[in-house]
Amino acid sequence: MPQFAPLSVTRGGVRCDIVVADITTLDVDAIVNAANTSLLGGGGVDGAIHRAAGPELLAECRTLAGCETGSAKMTRGYRLKARHVIHAVGPVWGDARASQCDALLASCYRTALALAAEHRLASIAFPAISTGIYGFPPDRAAGVAVGTVAAALAEPASVRHAVFCCFSDAAARHHADAFRAHGLI
Repeated sequence: MPQFAPLSVTRGGVRCDIVVADITTLDVDAIVNAANTSLLGGGGVDGAIHRAAGPELLAECRTLAGCETGSAKMTRGYRLKARHVIHAVGPVWGDARASQCDALLASCYRTALALAAEHRLASIAFPAISTGIYGFPPDRAAGVAVGTVAAALAEPASVRHAVFCCFSDAAARHHADAFRAHGLI
C-alpha cells in the first residue's frame, strides 16, 4: 500500500492537516497529549511526550491533581518545539456504551480547543486520542475527532491551524475518510 501523503484543507480561514509524524517534533503552539487520568506519564504518545519534554513536564503535571476523563489541562511544553502541552484524557473503549465513549472523546477535543482559545493559541496538533491501549476503534475515533474539531473551528476562535498527527498511514487514512464523511474534501 502506498505511503500516506500529507493532506491539507482550508475552510473559512482555518487550515486542517493530516500528517504521519512524531507529534513531539511538531512546531505548533500546542500539542495534545493522549493522557491518563493521573497526568503522570504512561506509554504510547503520553510517554513519548513526557520523554521529549523532559522532567519539568512531570513536575508541573504533579501540581495539577490529575484530570477527569473527557477533560483536559494545559502545561508548558518545556523541551518541545510546541510551547504548550494540552493533556486530554480520553475514554477506555468498552468502559461505557459506545455513545458515551463517543461523547467523552468529543469532549476531549472540545476542551483542548477551548483551552487553546482561552490562551489565544493559533495552532494545535492532535494525536488519535484513545486509539492505542484504550482500544477505541480507530475509524470511529477519527470520525469523532474530525467532526468535533471541524464543528468547533467553524465558530470564531483563535485557532487557525489544526493538525491531526497520525502515528501510522492506516490512522491517517481513517482521518482522510473522516474528512470526506464530514464534507471537508
